[in-house]
Amino acid sequence: MPQVRVLLADDHPTFRAGLVALLQTDSSVTVAGEAGSGDEVIAMAEDLKPDIIIMDIQMPSCNGIEAIRRILQKDPQVRILVMTMFEDDHTVTAAMRAGARGYILKGALPDEIIRAIRAVAAGEAIFSQTITIRFIEYFDQIRPGVREGDLMMLTIREREVLDLIARGYRNAEIAETLVLSPSTVRNHITNILSKLQVADRAAAIQKARDAGLGK
Repeated sequence: MPQVRVLLADDHPTFRAGLVALLQTDSSVTVAGEAGSGDEVIAMAEDLKPDIIIMDIQMPSCNGIEAIRRILQKDPQVRILVMTMFEDDHTVTAAMRAGARGYILKGALPDEIIRAIRAVAAGEAIFSQTITIRFIEYFDQIRPGVREGDLMMLTIREREVLDLIARGYRNAEIAETLVLSPSTVRNHITNILSKLQVADRAAAIQKARDAGLGK
């Protein structure tokens, strides 16, 4: 197997050091560099041209989701594996929409981490078992009868916004969670109310909860 050049992006030096030590046990992997912030990993990705970037979500200057977008705009060939503590549906979805090829949690065992790197290097998509189970549960919550009704008119992003509304999130919190501008969130809400043919947020929440969202 050709050697895989990996760039690590995480703002905790101790965690990076542990990950470097782990990767050094695998002769097929070499650490090309380490970044401690979003802006730093964007610059280093352009300079080093790694095969894979292991990306944290929460970092200074630029979060991991935005860093993924900006890196892939310049180099669509680089493969990005998210490794983070966040396992909520919206963060996972945002990462995959941004272009990540895999998503594992920081509690993963060493063998799982190495396996994930090899899978992403081979062009596969990979999720930790916990994330896979959460996605299955998420889609199981949506009743087929409702899926064929009003909510079918919503885009994927509109469904994400509606789910957060049903959870009680305010516009600013939705914008932060989905990495959107406040004006974009307002536009999505306007479209949701129109498509669901409801007059206000409360009525939209009721329809969302009837469909199994907001849990």
